[in-house]
Amino acid sequence: MLQQTSTDLDVQDQGIKPKRSVALVELIFFITLALVSKAVLAIFIWRYAGPVSLIALLGVLGVYLIWKKEPFSHLGLRDLSSLKSMGLLIPQALLCVVAILVTGGGIAVVGEAMGIPAFQTVPEGIEERFGEIAGNLNKYLLWMVIAWLGAGLGEEIMFRGFLITRFERAFRGLPLANVLGVIAAATLFGMGHMYYQGLRGLITTGAIGLILGTLFLVYKRNIWPLVIGHALVDSLMFTALYTGADI
Repeated sequence: MLQQTSTDLDVQDQGIKPKRSVALVELIFFITLALVSKAVLAIFIWRYAGPVSLIALLGVLGVYLIWKKEPFSHLGLRDLSSLKSMGLLIPQALLCVVAILVTGGGIAVVGEAMGIPAFQTVPEGIEERFGEIAGNLNKYLLWMVIAWLGAGLGEEIMFRGFLITRFERAFRGLPLANVLGVIAAATLFGMGHMYYQGLRGLITTGAIGLILGTLFLVYKRNIWPLVIGHALVDSLMFTALYTGADI
């Protein structure tokens, strides 16, 4: 399932010859742009710095791919017109939901049982960022939009569709380059959540990134099930915060 073939073959079929040096430059540029834009926006809109910078970054990435004449399908935005693709979409998305919940919940239970300090209390950043949602319909709806556009679509395209494929190209020639790509992208995914979740966020979201990255390869780089599954989990979380449900 995890053999290194699909991405480079797809790219070569389109007449593109991906080079390791180009992939490295792309990684450095877009990771730097993400860090800088997020840091600047955090000065003015801390709660929304992550999703706003991510959506802006996707815009830049889209323009770059159009200029480079690289199809968006290389990011996992596959054609879903076939009956087989449509039939698999919901089961695959539900598997993503289960995988995310089991991974996140399992790590929380293990962390608490082992007495790891980061898992003993809820990070203050989570309350500071999402505390306003409880009973506030406008904030709830705003975060629901962010769940689908920023987390579901944005994070999956960037952290799975873009970063994994670029890391694979950068690691080409090394054993298990695609596995290394999944690990590197998952590490950045975890680090991207540290600014409000701390060490707990790094560990939990990093592990979830590993699971989603693996599913990205298992699903033959079709990102749509991950987008839907990720967005559904975040929607469940925001709905629980809004209603005060303990889940």
